[in-house]
Amino acid sequence: MLSRIVFGIEYNGSKYFGFQKQKTTNETIQGLLEESISKVADHSIKTFCCGRTDSGVHAFMQVIHFDTQSTRSSKEWIMGVNSYLPKDIRVIWCKAVDETFHARFSAKNRTYLFNVLNGNTQSALWSDKSLFVSQKLDINSMRRASKYLIGEHDFSSFRAAGCQSKTSLRNLESIKISKKKDFITFELRANAFLLHMVRIIIGTLLMVGKRDISPKEVDRILKQKDRKYAGKTVSSAGLFLLGPEYPPKYKLPAYKNNLT
Repeated sequence: MLSRIVFGIEYNGSKYFGFQKQKTTNETIQGLLEESISKVADHSIKTFCCGRTDSGVHAFMQVIHFDTQSTRSSKEWIMGVNSYLPKDIRVIWCKAVDETFHARFSAKNRTYLFNVLNGNTQSALWSDKSLFVSQKLDINSMRRASKYLIGEHDFSSFRAAGCQSKTSLRNLESIKISKKKDFITFELRANAFLLHMVRIIIGTLLMVGKRDISPKEVDRILKQKDRKYAGKTVSSAGLFLLGPEYPPKYKLPAYKNNLT
């Protein structure tokens, strides 16, 4: 009899080629997870995730599920799998669910965080977890600009050329911009995201923050539905998947922002 198991995964993506398993390298989050879980399960395992992250992107709580014939306690799954994983990838919780659950399709939304270090000097400790911007940023202008993006829109202007999604319609539920000392964080929640959508939005909002364009210009960029009008795709180093939200019936842990 097959059981469906859900893991919450935390990882530092700095040295990996993204989440998705690849034929050319084993240095992916999914590849290492499937290898480790298969050892504990004693049979080949295929995983499904809430959302694939790019090369260099980190996760507070990536959620995956898999089906298994093996019976293990939550503690045995967590300790066993972690014993085979590198230290920058960790299973943080485990739960058995029914077959109606799917890590991707059951998710109501996903939240990403982007971290900007806005100061005079780059950080040795935060170089792979933040984007360094030395120019002073106008936070209020970025907040005004972000309001044009809230709601369901065609986000073609904020979609990478290689995106394979069948539609560019997305519902961006919220963008929160906060500042603590020299760090500015952008927290974006949507039903789903297009390829590089978060990084292109951040690149565009930073243009507003630097006063290269006005907040109102973001509305025009959105309505153009053309990638060439938006800002550059910023580095993945400052990007974190905070986590997905699922219906209460599954009783899964909520993601937590442990950055500060």
